[in-house]
Amino acid sequence: MKIAIHQPEHLPWLGFWDKIYKCDIFVLLDNTQFRKNYFQNRNRIRTVNGWTWLTVPVFTKDKSVQLINEVEINNVTDVKWQKKHWKTIEQNYQKTPYFNKYKDIFSEFYVKNWTKLVNLNISIIYAIKEILGIKTEVVIGSSLDVTGERSDLLLDICKKLGATTYLSGRFGKDYLEIEKFKKENIKVVFQEFNHPVYNQVVKPFIPEMSIIDLIFNEGTKSLTILQGD
Repeated sequence: MKIAIHQPEHLPWLGFWDKIYKCDIFVLLDNTQFRKNYFQNRNRIRTVNGWTWLTVPVFTKDKSVQLINEVEINNVTDVKWQKKHWKTIEQNYQKTPYFNKYKDIFSEFYVKNWTKLVNLNISIIYAIKEILGIKTEVVIGSSLDVTGERSDLLLDICKKLGATTYLSGRFGKDYLEIEKFKKENIKVVFQEFNHPVYNQVVKPFIPEMSIIDLIFNEGTKSLTILQGD
């Protein structure tokens, strides 16, 4: 049983999806601290001039410490953020081969009223998982009765779900207390992701965009490309 754990990012990049594909259970860790203007409330898409951020506005004033599942979207001072986001996506991807095939799925996220960031992110993640055809089981972290911080929290999740292998991101080498996992007979492996080069309508190729860049450009071939086949 291989398990991976990651915060629910917004329109996640390809490495996030590589991690999901390579495990049996993927835990969306929504009950850990939110990092403003990281990848939990923004991501990058390709444009004719390079790339641009799509950033979901959130309330952070007087909330320096809040969990991801507590973060509220700022629909007060930036009431048009959804229209702006969809207009940006449409303008930059309408000429891609698969935009028309998938546009209705994604446009729905920009007309529905969202209050919590986590609900928006998880809904998008489930939709993309379906598009890619990834069968990995997804578990929401806050649904688990787990405790601890950093390595201890990750280890508790692994134990709770019966993991025999924990798939960590490459930066896990900087903080994971691997000996604790060994004592519980859980093997730790680190993700090795080689970013594929695929067709982008705008040249030259720029890596590390949101997964929607791959989907709109390559459509049904997206998972095969992600696998490196």
